[in-house]
Amino acid sequence: MSQAQPQTQPHVETVAHAEATPEEPQPYTELGLKDDEYARIRSILGRRPTEAELAMYSVMWSEHCSYKSSKVHWRHWKENTTEEMRAKMLAGIGENAGVVDIGDGWAVTFKIESHNHPSYVEPYQGAATGVGGIVRDIIAMGARPLALLDSLRFGAAEAIDTKRVLPGVAAGISGYGNCLGLPNIGGEVVFDTTYQGNPLVNAMCVGAMRAEDLHLAHASGTGNKVILFGARTGLDGIGGVSVLASETFTGEESGSGRKKLPSVQVGDPFTEKVLIECCLELFREELVVGIQDLGGAGLSCATSELASAGDGGMRVELDRVPLRAEGMTPAEVLSSESQERMCAVVRPEDLDAFLRVCAKWDVLATEIGEVTEGERLEISWHGETVVDVPPRSLAHEGPEYHRPIQRPAAQDALQADSPGRLPRPSGATELRETVLRMAASPNLCSRSWVTDQYDRYVRGGTVLAQPADTGMIMVDERTGRGVAAATDCNGRYVKLDPYTGTQLALAEAYRNVATGGATPLAVTNCLNFGSAEDPGVMWQFEQAVRGLAEGCAELGIPVTGGNVSFYNQTGDTAVLPTPVVGVLGVLDDVRRRIPTGIGGEPGETLLLLGDTREEFGGSDWADVVHGHLGGLPPAVDLLREKLLAEILVAGSRDGMISAAHDLSGGGLAQTLVETVLIGQTGARVVLADDQDPFVQLFSESAGRVLVAVPRTEELRFTELCTARGLPWRRTGVVDPDSDALEIQDVATFPIGELREAWESTLPGLYGA
Repeated sequence: MSQAQPQTQPHVETVAHAEATPEEPQPYTELGLKDDEYARIRSILGRRPTEAELAMYSVMWSEHCSYKSSKVHWRHWKENTTEEMRAKMLAGIGENAGVVDIGDGWAVTFKIESHNHPSYVEPYQGAATGVGGIVRDIIAMGARPLALLDSLRFGAAEAIDTKRVLPGVAAGISGYGNCLGLPNIGGEVVFDTTYQGNPLVNAMCVGAMRAEDLHLAHASGTGNKVILFGARTGLDGIGGVSVLASETFTGEESGSGRKKLPSVQVGDPFTEKVLIECCLELFREELVVGIQDLGGAGLSCATSELASAGDGGMRVELDRVPLRAEGMTPAEVLSSESQERMCAVVRPEDLDAFLRVCAKWDVLATEIGEVTEGERLEISWHGETVVDVPPRSLAHEGPEYHRPIQRPAAQDALQADSPGRLPRPSGATELRETVLRMAASPNLCSRSWVTDQYDRYVRGGTVLAQPADTGMIMVDERTGRGVAAATDCNGRYVKLDPYTGTQLALAEAYRNVATGGATPLAVTNCLNFGSAEDPGVMWQFEQAVRGLAEGCAELGIPVTGGNVSFYNQTGDTAVLPTPVVGVLGVLDDVRRRIPTGIGGEPGETLLLLGDTREEFGGSDWADVVHGHLGGLPPAVDLLREKLLAEILVAGSRDGMISAAHDLSGGGLAQTLVETVLIGQTGARVVLADDQDPFVQLFSESAGRVLVAVPRTEELRFTELCTARGLPWRRTGVVDPDSDALEIQDVATFPIGELREAWESTLPGLYGA
């Protein structure tokens, strides 16, 4: 058992001192606590808090940890989750990550979280530690992490600050994920001026385990030991999830000579890689009663949540925590968000075996406390009690706000400003120019400059990865069982109509998973919005939560968990409301997956599934060509999306589809460009005579997929669509002998010309 190194001890405040000095002023406002919150803490404790207790409440009652502005809206999840939907979940909202049963005794856990503000302050470490944190959430459920996805938003692509932030974020994600040996299989990169000064970095991880190996975060069993293992605790990351990066806890102290460190955590992926293997062996040996990763709020969160979810209290000797900085106070030790740390509850009879496993993996492990009777979390520092609180008041009984909600006064005018008034391209020449301009635009061009930095195929289990519509990973080598995942959100749609826009995000992620041949199974989310104190933002948020909850009910798939990130704005300018939706799907045999790019036999038929309408509100055409945002987003029909998914899955299962690509940003034109470039083969396309070519090429109507069908399967597949009531239209043929995309009566695009337009934009902005 490792012991903490002797330290030069600073003056610390005990509970006895706090009781004896009730009127001593405390810097609670500097730590982000309101007057009424501080008064409530005093009421809970029956006295003023100690410095260490004040630190714990300030981080645990922060927006990030307590969801104090959002949890009143969680009723929408409860009201719209049926028993049939719950039956799919092994763990849901409130756990470290959601877990679903995927069959054959396998369970998959997945979650997405934000690391937005740290990634602006220090792009590399902010993004890297975002990856590290979400991976530890997956480990804490008892699973082996299998794959990563990332959903990224930046300011204008050409902006100077974007050229600072984006390369750092991409390098941080790749640096951490590649070192862990985790393939990065999907996600998004989106640019908009509202994200200038406030990028969104949302990281998602997927892991798998046998269903019986599920672990939950709780501290049960009086006398069981509390073990802290992993990296040492330092000054980095203090207050990273709230306003704790203040002089009170991180400033240079008079005479100490200690340098003030940033609030952004510093990651070490190699330490985390060893920690993963150590945890998995501890699980296999059944040496863990409960486990919690140390992420946001550090030890404050781990100890209070374990104790609160258990059947007793907890006693912790904080001075036993291994440190990597001298003179740390109890408040700093409890608030530190140093990375690569876990906290486990272990039976006394298993303690030696637990420590032997940690020693085998060279993982530092220290017994810091034990589970006690009663309902108190007691923390001592060199024999003096510095914390004595009811843990539920920290972890599960924080503030709950009913923030004012008001539809913005400008919303009607925004929706009335239809893009129908904008000039459109007329004639073949202008249509051709528009196709190329759109393909080269920052939001539609190839993401390979970013994704080529990620290892997408490490460990050999990757089945599909970017630029495919969905990422897919094999779970069981014996049977070929696998899972697919996709994240999506068009913030412009959500700005125009938060309810419909969020359902469109859900529909697109659901459709992308099905386009790969997988059956959509469950949802996670990362809800990124502006200030919770803005009634207009809270209207957007409430509409989005309700839209997602009711949309999931209509599709019959549960929300298993997620993350809320408020205060994403620069000055008075909030980011586009960005409720990122992640959908997980399952495939019985990954050999039946559907690729995105065409490239099968000559003469394969291209079929367009779904209806095309004149829908341009929030579209890429309106944004790229006119810089316009207004009108209404495309209509969403979730029952049609469900039908479309069922037909795609059936087509995959029965070998009727050789390639498929959904239609979303940029419409059919963009889908055709990407389909031929990814498949590296030509195609001939014929537009319908009864509809404007511009509408056919650039409309962003939802519920549409372009599929390639072998000639031998065309009749069987189209009869299936007709029998199920899904509209379809022959759109063209695959032509492997051609080096061009030919759109009849519009233009012929040589593959080389399309590739230059699609692939040169990001390298041109950020370097080769």
